[in-house]
Amino acid sequence: MLNFIKNNRESTVLIAILILFLAISFADSSYFHIQTLTMVFSSAQVMILLAIGSSMVMLTRNIDVSIGSTMGLSAVAVATALNAGFPLPIAALMALCVGAACGCLNGVLVAIAKIPAIVATLGTLGLFRGLMLLWTGGKWIEGLPNSIKALSSSSILGISYFGWFIVVITLAFAYMLTKTQFGRNFYAVGDNLQGARQLGVSVDKTRIIAFTLNGTMAAMAGIVFTSQIGFVPNTTGNGLEMKAIAACVLGGISLLGGVGTVIGAVLGAFFLTQIDSVLVLLRLPAWWNDFIAGLVLLSVLVFDGRLRVSIEKAIKAQRYARFRQPASEDKPSEKRSNIPSDVDGEHSL
Repeated sequence: MLNFIKNNRESTVLIAILILFLAISFADSSYFHIQTLTMVFSSAQVMILLAIGSSMVMLTRNIDVSIGSTMGLSAVAVATALNAGFPLPIAALMALCVGAACGCLNGVLVAIAKIPAIVATLGTLGLFRGLMLLWTGGKWIEGLPNSIKALSSSSILGISYFGWFIVVITLAFAYMLTKTQFGRNFYAVGDNLQGARQLGVSVDKTRIIAFTLNGTMAAMAGIVFTSQIGFVPNTTGNGLEMKAIAACVLGGISLLGGVGTVIGAVLGAFFLTQIDSVLVLLRLPAWWNDFIAGLVLLSVLVFDGRLRVSIEKAIKAQRYARFRQPASEDKPSEKRSNIPSDVDGEHSL
């Protein structure tokens, strides 16, 4: 059972999604509808983009806790540009450049300055959040044009244009990681740093690229968020970094690097968003969301750690089983020394 869960994390999360969907459907028959899944997917789009970016960093055995602030700063960038009269493509490109620059800064701090990722991104978390508040004066940005709102309101088969774009992005990242040498470099850096260097992989370059892609995905999440709600609050992105990390770990991305898939991270993000929708259905207060998210993150981390230890013990036991001797040979007879014990004691000194 443990081996199945360890080797099929994507399937396990998918089964959990279906079980939760069916369980709530029994309690409320109106929940059992295809529109429910499209609604959850629409709500999960921001989290999916953050999870895709976080998975790139985590595969290289690093972590980025500044993506919420990067998302907020990028959302301010696109909203400010639109209100200044820039066309939507130019405004979106500006936001993506802001996100990529934030991610690249994190990558340089980790790869070049050799600052631990958790320390570096904790620092930039406050830096980017402060820049966001300085830029807006602590105010909300409202009055955005309808052009950006239409990207999330219009739909094909019940899924918005942004939704279909996210599907394409997910498939592109999944193909890149599994079918290209460029993608396999991320696994190599996270799995065996010394081995990656011996294979000719540019470790520092790969880490910087991972952080830059993460910042770009956070910027894209900021654009989607702005499109969905039509304005930018001064708290945009707060606390989302922990949910993104939880989604990745839930989907099989190891905190030790080198293990996991983007598909698993996307399914993890969908599952966490599905839990939020269930809380709304149960009419629980909004502050329960943070409690549930923290509880899920802690539970997933504990389970992932125990699962990894169990699997490692099983592998180690199999590896050394052939070296074990039969029970009758474990304690071969030894000839006792004729030296008296007191003399033996003197020799031992």
